[in-house]
Amino acid sequence: MDEDGAESPIDPADIGERDAPPVAEKPYKILFEANRCIGAGKCAEVSDNWTLDISTGIASPEAYFVGEDELDENVRAAEVCPAKKDRGVIHVIDRETGEEIAPDPEGDGTVSVDW
Repeated sequence: MDEDGAESPIDPADIGERDAPPVAEKPYKILFEANRCIGAGKCAEVSDNWTLDISTGIASPEAYFVGEDELDENVRAAEVCPAKKDRGVIHVIDRETGEEIAPDPEGDGTVSVDW
């Protein structure tokens, strides 16, 4: 809550951190706007971390926290996602800085999740 007692907006970079592995082990986090997934399957084509469920038409990641060795494929999945008018619904966040690595449509590292 803020100083006036109103609910503060949720910072997307904080989601899931309570139960997360150590940053040193998994320095990147996947934020996924599943409710906005259009089922194109582009993410699953470029990343082993992503699977498209044909019955629901929604993709899902195998892991929400990833290491350096998994970063490139998850960045690629975020970049090829055509949802939200090509802005994507997969977000790769640097847990240390809180900045969005991909898709970063504004080019300034702010998290582009639409609540």
